Amino acid sequence: MSLFKPKFLVSAAVAVALIAAGASYQYGRNSAEPVQPVQQTAVVDDSSAVGDSIIARCARAAGGKTQCYSTTLDSLASLGEVRLAMVSLKRILETDAGAKGDGHVFAHGIGIAAGKSKRDIAKLFAQCDESSESGCYHGVLQGYFLTASQVGPAEVNGACESFNGPDADRWIKFQCVRGTGHGLTMYYAHDVRQALRSCDYLTGDCDRRSCYAGVFMENIVNAQKPHPAEHMAGHDGINHEGMDMPSAPPKRAKPFKALDSANPLYPCSIMEERYLTACYEMQTAAILHLNGGNIGATAKTCDTAPRAMRYVCYQSLGRDISALSFREHGAAIEMCGRGTEAYRPWCYFGLVKSFVNQNASAGEGLAFCRKLTGEANKLKCYEAVGEQIGTLRNASAERTALCEPAEAEFREACLFGARVAGVPRRLGDINAIAATGPTPGV
Repeated sequence: MSLFKPKFLVSAAVAVALIAAGASYQYGRNSAEPVQPVQQTAVVDDSSAVGDSIIARCARAAGGKTQCYSTTLDSLASLGEVRLAMVSLKRILETDAGAKGDGHVFAHGIGIAAGKSKRDIAKLFAQCDESSESGCYHGVLQGYFLTASQVGPAEVNGACESFNGPDADRWIKFQCVRGTGHGLTMYYAHDVRQALRSCDYLTGDCDRRSCYAGVFMENIVNAQKPHPAEHMAGHDGINHEGMDMPSAPPKRAKPFKALDSANPLYPCSIMEERYLTACYEMQTAAILHLNGGNIGATAKTCDTAPRAMRYVCYQSLGRDISALSFREHGAAIEMCGRGTEAYRPWCYFGLVKSFVNQNASAGEGLAFCRKLTGEANKLKCYEAVGEQIGTLRNASAERTALCEPAEAEFREACLFGARVAGVPRRLGDINAIAATGPTPGV
């Protein structure tokens, strides 16, 4: 579902000057718009050329490569060259092995810089893509809310209004609402509870859940690697001189605590019931951060979660294993195998969803499911692929076609996940574990 084209109309003066002069454009003290140079239009045939130039210049940057990459890419995006920034990021990640772990963060930064420019969200989304775990899409909403003068039902529901309607791209709508959760969290200076309450303004149940997930994801990501100061200027409870923010949230005597080293299930452990599923869908990222990446210990922590949330915690673990295994299928299967046997199907469920999410394509997910053994594992795996297909495609016929390559005896699980068939009896029995937990002693 790539939105890229092989050639780009770009501002030559912008691209060359950013690279040669060290991306020195700064935001005006009382303005959200960057100072723009005189521009002229040129065709860049080699989409990797700008990325190569950024790599060469940043290799000798005094402040370090990471900061140099971020500043340059964000500057391109703030000038409206989001697609060029994303192509350049892809080139950087292909070429510089040391930058690969920061791809999602860089993509968020590109989106934030673009969103703060106050350009049309739908037009900015058309320049983003699903690479680096869709960070660009999410960042656009972060930038959008960082520059909002107030947040209420109209602002929250209006942010993704362009992606409503029966023929709208469901995948893009999901990314927009997920990004709304990220943006609201930044708007409220990472006060998770305030952000969740604003997610409640959304009128659709699915939209609210996606927004909640964005809130909890942002909470963990920022705790691990706080956003650069230039992305945080806005509604953080601080009086920013010269900025017109009449509805900025008031100062808080005590900031919201993101994580708790003494309680690896926090903040899920203090959340209201309606937020629990979304919280536990992200929680293993926090647990792994706190225990130094110990997968077995993380599974054991999931085993201590409230019974109805344990399967959700294992889904979260599967998502994280997709990255920790570097998407090597054999390693991923072994890592999920370190958890309690009865919950492993849900580990594979979260794992394969992440595989599909990475490139918005069902192919790798189906290939992974074929490698699994055990009926329960395969059924949950194909169900998960089906759920993602249901997000990727609106039409039932298209969903059915994408499930066709599944193994014949498990195809019905894929079709159920895609919501074009009823639940297979065998899968229904397995799913009952989600509510009741495994037999005591298992």
